[in-house]
Amino acid sequence: MPYTTEEGGRLNNFAREPQMYQAEPPTPSEKRNFLFVGIFGAVVTVGAIAVAVFATGAS
Repeated sequence: MPYTTEEGGRLNNFAREPQMYQAEPPTPSEKRNFLFVGIFGAVVTVGAIAVAVFATGAS
């Protein structure tokens, strides 16, 4: 672990930083999967709201 000495002789301990890398752009199949997951999430959310509205008897 890397230590640094501050004013007054205090030691400060820092965590080791992970190696950085640059993300790669998504492939066409990954983009398609993101779209399907988003649509599925929206359908589930709207369905849950519809069930809540009908269960409470609101019109």
